[in-house]
Amino acid sequence: MRFVTKTIHAYLDYPVAIGLIAMPFLFGLGADNPLAFWLSVVTGVAAFGLTVLTDHHLGLIRVLPYSIHLAVDGLVGAVFIIAPFALGFTGLDFWYYALLGATVLLVVGLHQPEDEALSA
Repeated sequence: MRFVTKTIHAYLDYPVAIGLIAMPFLFGLGADNPLAFWLSVVTGVAAFGLTVLTDHHLGLIRVLPYSIHLAVDGLVGAVFIIAPFALGFTGLDFWYYALLGATVLLVVGLHQPEDEALSA
């Protein structure tokens, strides 16, 4: 049951990138460990750049294949799952990364391959 198409994914990318930048400020992440603040901000800036460079209809400079974009998203999801344990995040910092990482992996896992999208 894969329903996240390339188009849906593209529409999610910019808001997610902006959210990754803004949410640490809004939620006060990193009070106990500054890495919890900066990991999200830096990832958000990188995600914005990745989206700008991705070869999909919302990419501005379409030089990166969409498959690379998906692979990077999967890597980010895994890092966000591992980070709370590896970096000793607690409380809100822990749950922010654990839930966000699981969500990113879910979206990547629900991605509809291009050939299925064409035949649907």
